Amino acid sequence: MGGYILWRSNHKPIVIGTEPTKAVPLAAVGGFLDAVGGGGWGPVVTSTLLAKGHQPRYVIGSVNLAEFFVTLSQAITFFVFLKLENFKIIAGLMLGGLVAAPFAAKLCQILPAKTLMRLVGILLILISTRTLLLALGKI
Repeated sequence: MGGYILWRSNHKPIVIGTEPTKAVPLAAVGGFLDAVGGGGWGPVVTSTLLAKGHQPRYVIGSVNLAEFFVTLSQAITFFVFLKLENFKIIAGLMLGGLVAAPFAAKLCQILPAKTLMRLVGILLILISTRTLLLALGKI
């Protein structure tokens, strides 16, 4: 997916649109993967919408806003069924997100769409490569 996003940033014009196609099934799959696997909303939904050619700053902003509500519903469910454990880790993650969010929003506002797409593509490739190497026991 990262390679496709990189290719698309160089070869296909970016479609300026705010209404993603087939958003409900994509959101359902992204939310399910996030809840079951501990992650997936951001990578699945963001990369899919970017690959379809939607404006990067709208995609990143709307996916992150929606991710707040996905995470909130998951957290409430986990707290109800599993009780509150490891609160220090949770608080650290929340604090980190609070500090990073304004910087990410400003960066999306400043950078051109093609640069954002290239950064997302490179990040996907790096993270996927690391995950694959970990799964194969190479690192």
